[in-house]
Amino acid sequence: MTLVGGAAAISVSPLLSLTSIRIVGTERLDADEVAAALEDRRGTPLAFVSDEQIRTDLEGFALIRSFSTEIVPPSTLIVRVVERAPIGALRTAGGFEVVDAAGVVVETTETVPPGIPLLSVESASADDPAFRGLADVLLALPRELRSSVVTISATTRDDVRFTLGGAEHSVVWGSAERSAFKARVLAAALSSTDQSVRWEYDVSAPDSLVVRRAS
Repeated sequence: MTLVGGAAAISVSPLLSLTSIRIVGTERLDADEVAAALEDRRGTPLAFVSDEQIRTDLEGFALIRSFSTEIVPPSTLIVRVVERAPIGALRTAGGFEVVDAAGVVVETTETVPPGIPLLSVESASADDPAFRGLADVLLALPRELRSSVVTISATTRDDVRFTLGGAEHSVVWGSAERSAFKARVLAAALSSTDQSVRWEYDVSAPDSLVVRRAS
């Protein structure tokens, strides 16, 4: 895992030592656990506290995408954390791997976490065009629509499709291109069709919406 550190404002006085560590920006992570990983830095002169040391200390936290640091004299280290945002869960022999848009596993669970879609793709790798396309679509979807996605699949960058919760409508999305327009077309189609019926909405060519009963 690669952690990207930001510039630190460091006192040049070796007489000032680190005694207080503050972690900000955590949501899924426990800030106290992150601070505990930096415990060995307490007592270090401020001038000698480096991002490289902190990066090494934090490598065990898969949820950390990047961090920046600030040292506030006389004795405080502030670490601002940016967490990885999970986009979906991939089924494995041992359960489910929850991954971010880069394919990094942020946690392993026995069931798919609430609000996280199940991914149907060969591999969760940033080098896999199908996963890249699927991830790009999820990132481009409006928040409300993304939270309704139950399963999502792709075999290429351009054939993404997903199912929605509730009536389990099927949506043929295509690529991530024109996603904002596709979302508006889909919203209009959903509001103008009988929601007691399961439909397939094809917005891959949003200027030519196709709606058919799902098989």
